[in-house]
Amino acid sequence: MVSEGERGLELASQKMREDGLPAPVITNFERLFHCVLKGETGIIQENEIEPIEKLDTLDELLRRKEFSIEGRKLLDKLVVVRLNGGLGTTMGLERAKSLLKVKDSYTFNDILALQLRALGDSMGVHIPLIHMTSFSTDSDVRNAMKPYADLSPSGLPSSFLQHRHPKVYADTFMPAAEPNEELNWNPPGHGDIYASLLATGLAEKLLSLGKRYLFVANADNLGASVEPAILGYLALTGAPFLMETAERTKADAKGGHLARRKSTGRFLLRESSQAPVTPDGGIIPQFQDVSLYKHFNTNNIWLDLEAVLKVAREHEGAIPLPLISNRKTVNPRDKGSRKVIQIETAMGAAIEVFEGATALQVPRSRFAPVKSNNDLLVVRSDAYTLSKSYALVVNPERSLPGLPIVTLDAHYYGLLNDFEARVKVVPSLVDAEYFAVLGDVTFSHSLRVSGKSRLSTATPGGCELPAEITSLDSEECTI
Repeated sequence: MVSEGERGLELASQKMREDGLPAPVITNFERLFHCVLKGETGIIQENEIEPIEKLDTLDELLRRKEFSIEGRKLLDKLVVVRLNGGLGTTMGLERAKSLLKVKDSYTFNDILALQLRALGDSMGVHIPLIHMTSFSTDSDVRNAMKPYADLSPSGLPSSFLQHRHPKVYADTFMPAAEPNEELNWNPPGHGDIYASLLATGLAEKLLSLGKRYLFVANADNLGASVEPAILGYLALTGAPFLMETAERTKADAKGGHLARRKSTGRFLLRESSQAPVTPDGGIIPQFQDVSLYKHFNTNNIWLDLEAVLKVAREHEGAIPLPLISNRKTVNPRDKGSRKVIQIETAMGAAIEVFEGATALQVPRSRFAPVKSNNDLLVVRSDAYTLSKSYALVVNPERSLPGLPIVTLDAHYYGLLNDFEARVKVVPSLVDAEYFAVLGDVTFSHSLRVSGKSRLSTATPGGCELPAEITSLDSEECTI
């Protein structure tokens, strides 16, 4: 007798075959689905792991010249891959977020391409740039990369598509069957990069062209530029996989962290969806203790392609990443819609799969993602500058540690159209530690923010920043 769950798996697999998904992708989905049917949740218990006290740091690498020297020698064997599948829906965008103008009239895509072109020119090498896109972003990204065709030579594509997984109803384990077909599929998580590289033949193509190493990072993280010393470290240590980590702060308490599995001694990545919960449904306090688990994944990953192919051949053409079982509503915009399980994986979780994988602590400046308009304001402000080589760097005039923390009233600034209608002139944040805006304020002239400052208004219909207010210096101002 076939169980309901087994029947659901059979139908989901059939749906993937009809969608034209490659056999290794379907086989890997089936492996993860079996985990769900066995009651596995992907939860990593506290007694399975231990914290990591000390990692090598980028500063230490830079002081030892051999890593930079070796890395520069290997730049012609490097390819940069940017994860570019996001629409930025939380910011109200309906196209690829990487098309957003983010700094000095340049889009994310522009800056990423110009960074790599400048590095290649300065080193006398050619470093290809390839984007992993989704069905929602591929056309946009391909068009955006046409002016940078020199970065995808030798028949290499400017992009390759990630796959998709069927959503599964949580109560029956049957594949979702909503009238709107798009609601029946979910992105598989950026762990799909391995399957996409393998199934498209791109990994083997790159190796045939003499390219052995990949640097992978999110398209919205402009701080993640190519650093030859890290490439040299990867090669000289023989590590198949390297994760860049940064020091966790209280602002990162709800995000994932690095740990070590007691039974194997290997590094692992524990995401928030893999953390145990308390009886009242909250995440356990140990997960959020940044003094206990000190390192978080920046999602800047360095890979040895030869190692990727080796592990894939041992596992039916896929990398056996741990399950992330995300429970959501089938329509993310309708919290009352039917509950589904989204079967996903995380790219960084491969740190536990590759024997000899390692992690490196890097400065926070290498982690500058734009996930909200709060982040966008910081990147557009003078807290950052673009160097001559198009690297996004912290303004050398900034004397405060870290970067300013910005909190804008989500009701008025949460969506990009609302944000841009109100922030006509970006405030100066080079001397700011914290800047909050409560209420509906339009910024039409220059404002210099220093220290910890808060601006608020209760004016019905909102108001313009008064012309006489040109600076805020560690104060609370109500207008």
